[in-house]
Amino acid sequence: MAKKATCARCSAEARPRYVPMESWRIPGPLCGKCYSSLIDEHYDGEHVRV
Repeated sequence: MAKKATCARCSAEARPRYVPMESWRIPGPLCGKCYSSLIDEHYDGEHVRV
């Protein structure tokens, strides 16, 4: 059985797992909440996940 991925930022289960941008220098997958938070921090404008 595959090991469950955990968020490199908050340690929650990363399902689905998001790959951080290289410029963020985060060594592992992110959960959706942390990925969305970082997108808002680094990029201007409104971001709507589809």
